[in-house]
Parts: sequence; structure tokens; C-alpha cells
Amino acid sequence: MTIDRSQEYLAGLVRELLKLPNETEWVEFKENNDNPEDIGEYISALSNAAALYGKTCAFMIWGIQDETHDIVGTRFSPSFAKVGSEELEN
Repeated sequence: MTIDRSQEYLAGLVRELLKLPNETEWVEFKENNDNPEDIGEYISALSNAAALYGKTCAFMIWGIQDETHDIVGTRFSPSFAKVGSEELEN
């Protein structure tokens, strides 16, 4: 199930997550990681951690520098990524 959110909502959510002092078990910041196996492992770990910590969801946000939380942008686009002939994002 896809939930459409406005750009304003998403920008506000990212601003709030950037206020965290560090990544958490349920929040990961990435710059350009486009390795499908790594992404799959992260998604699994994040979703399990969110459940353990009582969160309704977890977040993997591209374009954020890990240590400084600076917004640096990314070249990764999950909508266009493929694993073999299958789409990464579904």
C-alpha cells in the first residue's frame, strides 16, 4: 500500500529526523548507496527495529551525510533502479 504525502509533509519529516543526534535503529541516512543487497538488508533491519521500538515505520533517507546530517543530495533513484530485469522499488 502506497501513501501519498505532500512535498511539504515530507520536507518537514526530514527536518525532524535530521534533529536526531545520531542515526537510530529505525532511521538510516545514506548518500549514494545503490547496492540492492545492502538496501534489502537495511530495509529488513530497519523494519524489525521499528517494530521492536514500537514505531509505526522506519526511515532510510538518501542524500544525507551520515556524521554531519548535512543535506548533500544523491545520484541514487530507487524508482529507476533494477536488480537484474526487475525493479528494485515495488
